[in-house]
Amino acid sequence: MKRKIIDFDISLGLVAIILSAVGLVFIYSASSYSAEVQLGDSFHYVKTQGLALFVGVLFMVGMTFVDLRKVKKVALPIYIVSLVLLGLVFLPVLGVESYGAKRWLNLGFFTIQPSEYAKFGMVIMLAKVMADKGADTFPKLMLLFLIGGVVALLLILEPNMSITICVVLVLVLMIFVGGAKLKHLIAIGLPVLAAGVALIFSEPYRIRRLLAFVDPWASPLDEGYQLIQSYYALGSGGLFGVGIGNSRQKYLFLPFAESDFILSVIGEEIGFVGILLVVALFLFIVVKGWMVAVRAKDRFSSYLATGITAVLAVQTALNIAVVCGAIPPTGLPLPFVSAGGSSLVAYLMAIGILMNVSRQSKIGNLVGVNNWELSYGK
Repeated sequence: MKRKIIDFDISLGLVAIILSAVGLVFIYSASSYSAEVQLGDSFHYVKTQGLALFVGVLFMVGMTFVDLRKVKKVALPIYIVSLVLLGLVFLPVLGVESYGAKRWLNLGFFTIQPSEYAKFGMVIMLAKVMADKGADTFPKLMLLFLIGGVVALLLILEPNMSITICVVLVLVLMIFVGGAKLKHLIAIGLPVLAAGVALIFSEPYRIRRLLAFVDPWASPLDEGYQLIQSYYALGSGGLFGVGIGNSRQKYLFLPFAESDFILSVIGEEIGFVGILLVVALFLFIVVKGWMVAVRAKDRFSSYLATGITAVLAVQTALNIAVVCGAIPPTGLPLPFVSAGGSSLVAYLMAIGILMNVSRQSKIGNLVGVNNWELSYGK
């Protein structure tokens, strides 16, 4: 029993906490001036993020020891709750609108962003269905796309194009790993891709963002402004940066410096080398997550670890690409690092599940592949 508790890899949790601590440092650096000017408290964002870190670590530890067989049994209720939370943002009393989008729920003492939890609710449901039914026939594939499609539809209605793209990419990656045939993926994927292109051109602001991506200096005070300021920050940082706390772009030049574009401030203050170190920490989690998925002792755990790793990898890659100007600007936080309590708690819980799968794998190696589940008891 003692070995069951301690015999698992905690490196995932440690690296996640290190990234979160890095986030606290740069959230303060990026937001201290704006928070003082706008809210009268330079530590406002750090306080809320610190509280979220504390709660998230507690949940991470708890998820490490949850019986994942029970998680599989309640996969459908978890998925339904995710959809309900996404739907509640459209209610006038509960939904909070900001910059034309309804993405938050006001619960009185705090607000949450349901999309951050809906991604993982979808992953849990997909993992269960693929473990039970597979993904090797067209009807099975249609069911999986329906599960992900409902989440994507509610997200695009907020509207939240960035998280929608993330959800769709994770859905495709999970289905591919689950054994879907290429011809079935193409048959469904092409209409989905066409619909995505249509969505981009259905809203004028999305077209403006696309044009700003192509040439941000064509609208330097409008759609291209944020990307130009990001370029200035990254360019000023050079190899080793201007020093922690010495960012100039945080003085209300770079919008959302503490959240979506926090990597720009990191690049400005600790340079290209600093960004490489941060990216290395993310790569460690992604590689480790993939190894956990490969070594998992049952299909559900393997698909679950695959989906969680895919969410982390896709969202991180999209955020970095936006900050560097490789893809059109879109609002997407950097996991663990950007300001946002909902995101931090959700990702720490997900890391707890990855450690849980790792723990089960090690227990399986101790007691035998066919008997590892006995360690949980009845």
